[in-house]
Amino acid sequence: MIGELSRPVWSMLTGPRADLAVADGDAMRIDPEYGPFAAARDSSESAQAALAAIVRHSPHEVWLVEPEEWPAPARTRVVRTAPLLQMVASGGGAAQVEAGDIEALTGVDVPAMSELALATEPGPWGPKTHLYGQFYGIRDGSKLAAMAGERMQVGPNFSEVSGVCTWPEYRGQGMARRLISHVMQSQRARGKVPFLHSYAHNEGAIGLYKSLGFEPARELVVTVLAVA
Repeated sequence: MIGELSRPVWSMLTGPRADLAVADGDAMRIDPEYGPFAAARDSSESAQAALAAIVRHSPHEVWLVEPEEWPAPARTRVVRTAPLLQMVASGGGAAQVEAGDIEALTGVDVPAMSELALATEPGPWGPKTHLYGQFYGIRDGSKLAAMAGERMQVGPNFSEVSGVCTWPEYRGQGMARRLISHVMQSQRARGKVPFLHSYAHNEGAIGLYKSLGFEPARELVVTVLAVA
């Protein structure tokens, strides 16, 4: 678990989602339409040069998720960094929840999903982020009030809960809790261990995740790179 989850982007792009990797070898990134994530094999000169090439040819900023802040390769710059807390739900976790008004989201829901994600910023969102894995939502009439889904698949066993977001007027109704629990149930039914990432300062979210069976696993850092 330690080796795979300590470098989740590298593990994803060299493992279960190698099909989404752009470039290969010493550095790679995910298809930009899925998101901004990239990783280098290590901080060697050749790997840093390969990463620099990726940054220079990427349409937007590039995000690395690593145990420590990643040094900017030549002709790139660090735009910002942020501490993350990685959490894993390796135990029994939250109680089973009835699906009720929770529904699987499909291609016709993408405009509403994108609107919600871009307004509430649960994490990077691109034109194909919804294709990482299954997303679920709760509606108020025709309006998508909240959603949650999956992102990184790491190694043979780990599946990330991600894209958890709720319009402000619907917060406090337990929608996020129910959606996360539903995603976790789906993951466990496939033999996967749920994990997630939270900004380390988001104490409210971390408290919710702990109540659902997630336990702190390690501190990571997101480093955002752009062309210098």
